[in-house]
Amino acid sequence: MSLLPVPIAIEAARFASSERDFQRVCDWLRQQCGMDYRENKRELLEHRMRRVCEREQLASMGELAERLERGGDTALQLSVLHAASTNHTYFYREPQVLQFFAQVILPALRPGDLRMWSAAASSGDEAYTAAMLAAQAYGLDAASCGVSILGTDISAVMIEAAEQAVYPASRLSALPAPLRERYLEELPQARLRVAAPIRAMCTFRRLNLKSMPLPFQRNFHVVFCRNVLYYFDRQQQRATVEAIYDVTERGGWLLTSVTEPLRDLNSRWTQVQSGVYRRLD
Repeated sequence: MSLLPVPIAIEAARFASSERDFQRVCDWLRQQCGMDYRENKRELLEHRMRRVCEREQLASMGELAERLERGGDTALQLSVLHAASTNHTYFYREPQVLQFFAQVILPALRPGDLRMWSAAASSGDEAYTAAMLAAQAYGLDAASCGVSILGTDISAVMIEAAEQAVYPASRLSALPAPLRERYLEELPQARLRVAAPIRAMCTFRRLNLKSMPLPFQRNFHVVFCRNVLYYFDRQQQRATVEAIYDVTERGGWLLTSVTEPLRDLNSRWTQVQSGVYRRLD
C-alpha cells in the first residue's frame, strides 16, 4: 500500500510518464542557452519544471513543452530560464580564487578605467564581493571613480534582486569581518544592504551567454565566470570561454570555479592556478 498522499501520488505518476515531454523541455533549454543538465541533476530540473507548471497552471509537462516550442510567450520562457538556472550563491564564495584576485590581480592593475565582468552574476553576490575587494585594494574613493563592474545573468528575477542589493545575513556569513563592517548596512529582519558607493560601482543587465558574438564594445580586464560552465555541454563550454577570451584585454584574467577546469576544452587561455586563467597572447 502506498504511503504517498493521493494528490502527490497522482502528480508523481503523471510526470513520471512524461519522459519524452520532459526531454523536449531539456532540448529547448539546450537550444536557448546551452544548458545541459547531467543525469545527477535531472531530478532537480524536473522538480523545478513541475513548480513552473503549477505556477503557470499548466496541466502537464507536455503542455509546458508545447508552449515553449510554439514561442511567443516571453513571460513563460523567462520563468523557465529562471527556474532552470542555479541561483545558489553567497558572498566571498571559493575564497582561494578571491584571495588570488585580491593579492595578485588587483595590485597588478590600476584603477582609472578598470573594467570587470561577472558573467553569471545571479543575485549580485559575486559582483559586490569584487567591488568590496577593489575598494579595499585601492581605497573607496579611487575604486568608486576608477572601477566598473558589469554583472549579467539570464534570469530577469536575479537581475532585479542584484539591483536591490538586500540579502539575508546567512548569505554574508563567509564575508571577512572588515568587509562586512565597512560595506554593509543593517536592515530590519536580519537583512543587510550593500552600501551605496559599492552599489554604484556595479551595473546589472540580463544576458544569455549563448548570444554570440558577445555584445560588448570594450574589453574587460577581469572576467568572473564561475559555477556556470558545468551546466553547458562541452561545445557550449568551449564556445563560451573562447568568446570571453575575445572580450578580455591582453594580459587580462578569467576566474572560474576550481571545479571547472578548462584543460580539456582546447581553449586559448593559459592556466595560472586552479580557477585562474590569463590571456597571454
